[in-house]
Amino acid sequence: QVQLVESGGGLVQAGGSLRLSCAASGGILSRYAVGWFRQAPGKAREFVGTISWSSGGTKNYADSVKGRFTISRDNSKNTVYLQMNSLKPEDTAVYYCAASLYGGGSPRREEYDYWGQGTQVTVSS
Repeated sequence: QVQLVESGGGLVQAGGSLRLSCAASGGILSRYAVGWFRQAPGKAREFVGTISWSSGGTKNYADSVKGRFTISRDNSKNTVYLQMNSLKPEDTAVYYCAASLYGGGSPRREEYDYWGQGTQVTVSS
């Protein structure tokens, strides 16, 4: 059973940056695809990006964050990161990481087997 814990959220001004971490225990995170999702108040949880399990780490991003957000892995720390630059007020949400046994990565929430508790990101204008 993989447990995921997100951290690094907070309050930032528009145009600023944050780096979220997704630390795993109970399993080797490099064996899973990892996805990032977010949920704003009153809205459905939406796909942000994903990195595949392979050492090459194929990445895919939602159009809304492409060019601003970057996902990376540090296998020595069993952690995946979401670097968020040029933040906008519409990026405000609770951000979740999730791990999938389907190693290729997917934008579909249903493909993910383990979820973290989320971390709040608030971007002020």
